[in-house]
Amino acid sequence: MDLIAIVVTVCSLAQPNQCEEQRLEFSSQFSLRQCVMNAQPYLAQWIAEHPKWSIKSYHCEYPHTKAKTDARGSVRQA
Repeated sequence: MDLIAIVVTVCSLAQPNQCEEQRLEFSSQFSLRQCVMNAQPYLAQWIAEHPKWSIKSYHCEYPHTKAKTDARGSVRQA
């Protein structure tokens, strides 16, 4: 199995301009596009564990590569 990451931009509910990037890495044989399409349960779990934050955007990427897929499923090179 290979590592894949859901890279999530989250913002504080108390201070909406305070945003940061979180990486949810796990072993998977998903393609980047499959990762984006199957990210919802992982995002829901993260939000349940971090109720003071909201998700602004997310994309998937393979760690240590330049290929990324955004939430629209568009593959792009970083």
